[in-house]
Order: sequence, then structure tokens, then C-alpha cells
Amino acid sequence: MVSIVVSVYNEDDVIVLFFKELCRTLAALDDTFEIIFIDDGSSDNSAMLLDEMAHSDNRVKVVHFSRNFGHEAAMIAGIDHATGDFIICMDADLQNPPELIGKMLEVANAGNDVICMVRTERADAGFFYRLASRLFYRCINHLSETQLLANASDFFLISSRVADALRSNYRERARFLRGIIQLVGFTSTTITYSAPARRAGQSKYSFRKLLSFSLTAIASFSKAPLKLAIYAGILFAVLGIILIIYSIVMWVVQRPIGGYTTLIIFISAFASILFFVLGIMGYYIGFIFDEVKSRPLYTVESIISNTATNTESK
Repeated sequence: MVSIVVSVYNEDDVIVLFFKELCRTLAALDDTFEIIFIDDGSSDNSAMLLDEMAHSDNRVKVVHFSRNFGHEAAMIAGIDHATGDFIICMDADLQNPPELIGKMLEVANAGNDVICMVRTERADAGFFYRLASRLFYRCINHLSETQLLANASDFFLISSRVADALRSNYRERARFLRGIIQLVGFTSTTITYSAPARRAGQSKYSFRKLLSFSLTAIASFSKAPLKLAIYAGILFAVLGIILIIYSIVMWVVQRPIGGYTTLIIFISAFASILFFVLGIMGYYIGFIFDEVKSRPLYTVESIISNTATNTESK
């Protein structure tokens, strides 16, 4: 049994085409499949189209969220509801080519529990996106003890025992799932691919969302930013000692001590760095606050298939 988990958010322009191509790919394979669509609170016709697929195909299960919880929560929900020996997570925009599923399963059957799909290029990515992606992975790998694969995507395969580990031990609210599956361990490998342009619709990740996602990923895998307070403290301690020595020397030789400009610059720089460090600490404290509240990662409004319709929270 192989579970295909597909995150869907306002994809009515492309979801039918995706399903046709997915079914065409699966028809050429010998494995038994279940297809789990996670409707992440879509506000267009995606929910209706997904329900029609569930009623027409016994392999399809649709999990409807009560609201939009985000792409990471959708993938976690799909893994929670999957029953396959292997689970493949992918998006519905056809930038994760379904025709690669056969190759992924071939590599998995060779004894690999985790297969990370690494993009060599993305057809619709501009210069700014490529630069930002390169800088992000350099930054997170410099700050984190765990070295992550550059350009790894949310298109990946995991075995059932990796899924069991994610269900029981990796339930944090601040998630970077493509990094977590590399952190879990087990036998892993990579497959490179070229991501085509979207067939229809638009990306749901604005610059603001990408920035927030990047900061969450860094905070999830590194405590190094918190050490900035120590480094800043040492720097200003040294500068303070130098300023004291300078002032004493000027007083001894009885030369006039200007000092005003130096003092203003010193205080302004110190205050700026202090509040910057407090902001970083507040960001981490916010994560702690979310974890302490222990609210569900997602809430399911309904599950549509030929066998189940219910509501739950995880």
C-alpha cells in the first residue's frame, strides 16, 4: 500500500488536471494506492471538486480542515491519516511531477526510508527567488547543527516507520517538515528533478509568508540567534572599557573631553542592538508560548470517502 498525500488550498484551476495526471501515472504501477487530499480551508471550488473525486474513485479520501491551518499542518494531517507502507507528500500544482512516483518507489524498495526530492531548477523561479533560496540554505546550515539539503522540497517519500516517528514524537507547532524528515534519521537518499512551471493558478506563498516560513525554519533548527545577546554584550563591554580608558587618559593629560558625539553614538548603537536581541528572544518565547498552550495542529471538519465522515482534532 502506498499513500499519496496532496495538500490543496484554492487550486480549483489545476486540481482536476492534477488528478487526471496522477491517475494516469498510478495506472502504470503495480502497487495499491490510496490518495489523501487535504483541503486546507479552501475558499474556491476546490472542496466541491475534491468531494466529487472521492465519490467517483474508491482510492480517494478527502480531509477537510475547519479553516486554513497552513501547508505544513496539511502535510502532517495527511501523514496522520495515511495507512500505506510508503507515504508520498506532494503539492497539487503539478510542480511536483507525478511521473516521478514510480522512480521514488523503486528507490524506496531498495531499502530507503526517506527520499528527499531536490530541485535542480524551477522553471518559473526568477533571479530574486533563486538568490533568496540560496541565501536561506546557507544561513540555516551555518546556524544549525543539522545540515539540510539545499533546494529540498516538500515533495518527498517516507516509510511507515518514519511516519510513526512523526506521529508520536515530532508534534511541535513551529514546523519545517522538509528539515524534520532529514532530522529523524533512518536510511535516506535523494532524487534530483526539474520543477516545471505551474499549469494554472498562482503561488500561495507571498514574500511575507516566505519570510515568516524562513524565520520559523531557522528558529526550529537553531538556537544560535539567541547567542547574539552574548556576543553583543561582549562587544559593548570591550567598547565600554575602551571608552573608559580614553576618558581617563584625556582627563590625566588635561585635554578637553568632547565625548558628546561619541556617547550619543554609543548609546544609540547599544539601544538598537539591545532591542534587536530582545526581539529575537521574544520570537523564541512566542514559540514556547504556542507549545505550552498545546492547541491542535489542525482541526478536521469532515472526512469524505466511501467509508468515513467524521470530525476530529490533532
